[in-house]
Amino acid sequence: RLANAVTPLWRLPYQEQLQVKYESQRKVLQTLASRLEELGLDVQQPGGLCCPLQPVVPSPIINGYRNKSTFSVNRGPDGNPKTVGLYVGTGRERNIVCVKANHMENIPQKHKQVAQCYQEHIRRSPLDPCILFHEGGHWRELVVRTTSCGHTMAIVTFHPQELGQEALAAQKALLKEFFTSGPGAVCSLTSLYFQESAMTRCSHEQSPFQLLHGEPHIFEELLGLKFRISPDAFFQVNTGGAEVLYQAVGELSQAGGDTVLLDICCGTGEQWPPEPGSQGWCFVIGVEVVEKAIEDARWNAAFNGISNCEFHSGKAEAVLPQLLSSWADARPLVAVVNPSRAGLHYRVVRAIRNCKSIRRLLYISCKPEGEAMRNFLELCCPPDPGKKLAGEPFVPTLAVPFDLFPHTLHCELVLLFTR
Repeated sequence: RLANAVTPLWRLPYQEQLQVKYESQRKVLQTLASRLEELGLDVQQPGGLCCPLQPVVPSPIINGYRNKSTFSVNRGPDGNPKTVGLYVGTGRERNIVCVKANHMENIPQKHKQVAQCYQEHIRRSPLDPCILFHEGGHWRELVVRTTSCGHTMAIVTFHPQELGQEALAAQKALLKEFFTSGPGAVCSLTSLYFQESAMTRCSHEQSPFQLLHGEPHIFEELLGLKFRISPDAFFQVNTGGAEVLYQAVGELSQAGGDTVLLDICCGTGEQWPPEPGSQGWCFVIGVEVVEKAIEDARWNAAFNGISNCEFHSGKAEAVLPQLLSSWADARPLVAVVNPSRAGLHYRVVRAIRNCKSIRRLLYISCKPEGEAMRNFLELCCPPDPGKKLAGEPFVPTLAVPFDLFPHTLHCELVLLFTR
């Protein structure tokens, strides 16, 4: 039941999975074409698409590809409230249970092992799990991150409730002991982090990640470069698939030596084109809201000997307008955006649209049928003084889907806009 809910395509041969995803991306482009027609724009291509659609680029790894997994703590099918796994069911029907991830094809064995050990630890603990904040309890979710270099990071979230510093210190010491010299030592953790969090999601600034054991960072290699990863930094969940994606982004950007590549939502900077800094590559400007990710990006650039870049921390809607005003007339600009499922803030779209120097835009989306569709329409609609969209509209030119999530219905779509 869990596999069917989270990875509904797992029973299909891989080529059939790719065909299912191709059809879903085709529908997205048909929807975009019809929405643009409603705005008075004629972009119809053969098949009712808004632009040519290439076949789905397959993932180099099909099973166990995830480098990051988030495990919840809740009641299992047997009623045990200290079960570590993934949710099945819905809040509306009040049938949510937490099921072990043992049979999930997309989760590597190492992640399952750490989850099993964490479950053993919290079942030994006299403290309750925190299932609903107002009902008390302490033990909450577990995040596991791994890299192809063999590193493993575990991040335990804990609700402090009314515990004092001494009691918290005791719990941290027991957790560390379990994973370093107890049964959890089999996990060989590179890093063990602890976060005291009274909210569903906390940033490092709201509640710092506390290193209980090991190294502060884990490291990944991508396109011949080495990347440092902090607990909350964004990194594509499929490393092999990300390599293929970013190589294509570099080629599609057509950014030459006189170009500035603007990377919005840049994460740890892993989205640079292949071998930046060589063969007259462009200058890269990265913008990212997660401060720790920007620290990683700067370290990554320095470590890899890359000097043709700069990184800015802050919300894109606050940082971008000023950045664009200082770069707009200096050199040609190519923009690459890879936002969360919430899409780009309207002010970011407006700043891109109204910057005449940006003639080429690559929009990377894992949910193009969602909020990204709103962004596509804002980028392509006729000039609208009421919305302060004065710049020349963009036109969808090419769509290339990448399968970064085998066995699931999700796909990463790269949509090229030009004007």
